[in-house]
Amino acid sequence: MEQPILTNKNEFPTEEIIFSHIGKSKVLWQSVFECIHTTHRDLTEEWRYYNDGKSWLLKVVKKSKTICWVSILKNSFRMTFYFTDKAEQLILDSSISDELKEQFKNGKHYNKIRGLTITFKHKKDVEYAKSLIAIKLSLK
Repeated sequence: MEQPILTNKNEFPTEEIIFSHIGKSKVLWQSVFECIHTTHRDLTEEWRYYNDGKSWLLKVVKKSKTICWVSILKNSFRMTFYFTDKAEQLILDSSISDELKEQFKNGKHYNKIRGLTITFKHKKDVEYAKSLIAIKLSLK
């Protein structure tokens, strides 16, 4: 997996800094976050520098529930969602790609959760993210 870009603890990730790194993926970023801000107004975003990974990550949350983690890459960005096994059927029945479904089915378990990561390259990745956000919000 590609290493995150935002490794300077003293440089808060502003939009200008983010867009300078993600390049053409800016359009995908704007689409995802426009959806979050209009469809899911109760979601908030928290940037934090994590010493263990030596980089800034964006956590998207609903109250105390983490929806996903976002990291910045060179010319792209990725969103990682963590689901318990009870989400498996919802994920398999969803409109996300077969590749993402396989990633989840075969993913490593961390206690009771598995991760699912979208690296944004295409317009359809935005739709996959919307589906996974909806699944995450539907779970208790």
